Amino acid sequence: MADSKDRKSPPSARLNRARSARGGRPSQSGSSNSRPQPGLAARELAVDLIAAVLSDRRGFDEALAGFIGQPAYRDLEPRDLGMARSIAANALRFARPLQEVVSKFIEKPLPVKQGRVSAILLSAAAQMFILKTPAHAAISLAVDQARGSRQSAHMAKFVNAVLRKVAAAETTEFARPPDLAHASIPPWLFQRWVGAYGEESAAAIAQASLREAPLDLTLKQPDSAAAWAESLGAEQLATGSLRLTEAGRVDQLPGFKDGAWWVQDAAAALPARLLGDVRGLEVADLCAAPGGKTAQLAAAGAAVVAVDQSSARLVRVRDNLARLQLSAEIVEADVATWAPQRTFDAVLLDAPCTATGTIRRHPDILHLKRESDIAELAALQRSMLENAAKLVRPGGLLVYCTCSLQPEEGEEQAERFLAETTDWVSEPASPAVAAIPEEWLTEKGFLRTLPSMTPAAAAKPGEAAFGGIDGFFAARFRRRGG
Repeated sequence: MADSKDRKSPPSARLNRARSARGGRPSQSGSSNSRPQPGLAARELAVDLIAAVLSDRRGFDEALAGFIGQPAYRDLEPRDLGMARSIAANALRFARPLQEVVSKFIEKPLPVKQGRVSAILLSAAAQMFILKTPAHAAISLAVDQARGSRQSAHMAKFVNAVLRKVAAAETTEFARPPDLAHASIPPWLFQRWVGAYGEESAAAIAQASLREAPLDLTLKQPDSAAAWAESLGAEQLATGSLRLTEAGRVDQLPGFKDGAWWVQDAAAALPARLLGDVRGLEVADLCAAPGGKTAQLAAAGAAVVAVDQSSARLVRVRDNLARLQLSAEIVEADVATWAPQRTFDAVLLDAPCTATGTIRRHPDILHLKRESDIAELAALQRSMLENAAKLVRPGGLLVYCTCSLQPEEGEEQAERFLAETTDWVSEPASPAVAAIPEEWLTEKGFLRTLPSMTPAAAAKPGEAAFGGIDGFFAARFRRRGG
């Protein structure tokens, strides 16, 4: 998509060149203090994020964390940072239909040394079609971005011409709902959803997966939910989470610095609750990073051992626990082979998966995951589940969960585990556990949420809360004996 040399060029240098092309005066140092035209820095970051995912195959959150530490973006106002994230996320969500429209006005393949032209075009198209940015503004800034790059300056007129044609074609060429949602999901993935849930449900999942997710919070002290809902202007969900639609910078919200809560989707908060009352119990949280479930268990009074293979991700677990003023034993180890020479009252395994239930939060999944990943990850989950079972004391509980919508990583995995062992029995969840709606439970008592499902608001029983929920699977097993 983008020439690697241009992507490695400092963003501050590109901003200076873009400003200079407009007749402005770039700073002598090449720093971001030259104040380029309003909105340009945000769009530069958006294009960098798009190229990072589509060309470099980096995760969206990983790329964002890396870019905002650079001089050009370090001092971005929250509004501009939010704009950049919104442009990039929507470009990635709807990349397929957007690219289809843009490609109609490109007569021959773009040259290898095109700089970031492909990402610039996609960013501008997302602004015009999805975010409804006035065409003249989106095109003008896109042309400046092309001019600001040594690799693409010669293509600025091309960018202008293509985007003018794209803008004129909006009403006739761009897919419309519900076709837009279908067109945006990789065909292999949509067909698997059809096979697992039926055509109607697959369409609903696709539409829900392409909506921006609200911000869900888990409280360290659940009995303070009403007070914090009022303080934050949040809605209290029946499952115990708080939900905000407009949050701004998370670290500026009341209660963040005091460690009163942490960010965690309402569905992701359910598996830990399936363990029931864990006060005084020894619990192992496997694949623990970034630490939301570890925090839940520690806050509920468990003695937690948090295990993860990634040292970098465990740093985040430690940081989160420190902010929340909670404690847990941290272990860096491969969960598939970890043998601590001890057993636990309960084990929670949140296994690595394709994460197709979290597309609304992570649109890069649409581009980074492949159909072949399912079988590979299912094999890894199987080995992790078998090892996790060895860590539970007789009579203890094991909860296995993934944030995948694929049955191979959920229902089929749980059923295989039960079929191949005589030491374990299924302990079905019930609506009484964590206020889980009955429709979120399968006939066998497994938890299965879909992005198209909507949690109820605690304050208004029977009334649907906004925003859907991540797709999650969880199964609860009891070890015989004890």
